Amino acid sequence: MDLALAVKANLTIMRALETEIAGLERAVKDRIGLKPAYRYLLTVSGIGKILALTIMLETGDIRRFAQVGNFASYCRCVGSEKLSNGKRKGSGNTKNGNKHLSWAFVKAANFAIRFEPLIARYYQRKKAKSHRVVAIKAVAHKLARACYYVMRDEVPFDVNRAFA
Repeated sequence: MDLALAVKANLTIMRALETEIAGLERAVKDRIGLKPAYRYLLTVSGIGKILALTIMLETGDIRRFAQVGNFASYCRCVGSEKLSNGKRKGSGNTKNGNKHLSWAFVKAANFAIRFEPLIARYYQRKKAKSHRVVAIKAVAHKLARACYYVMRDEVPFDVNRAFA
């Protein structure tokens, strides 16, 4: 009896929160003024409404990045290493870039490996050779590169081009 009351109370609270969240999402979308790139970011595996908004807003104008590598570096999806004459001379500043984009692409990578078989296979191959975290970051890097082209060219995401 008490358990049924507790479940009923929790369901009531969840429904109220869902209504509030939907209202907040509508208000944010109305205030932001979505760019055309937002619609194409939603086609990327692992990226939903909130991650697409985060990526769109934190990136700004995609044309400010001359090459895809510049964007991936800004997203903290590449290693920071200094080489001279083939020898490692230390590591650079790993905190350069945008931490919110880094978070968004790692989150997208975690979702993508759960729901996209081709990305999951890529992740498993990387994980077999290195640590789990390194494999997730490799998937995040691929997603960041794909998002660069999706936003720049305003085309839908093609998982076969990114992960085949």
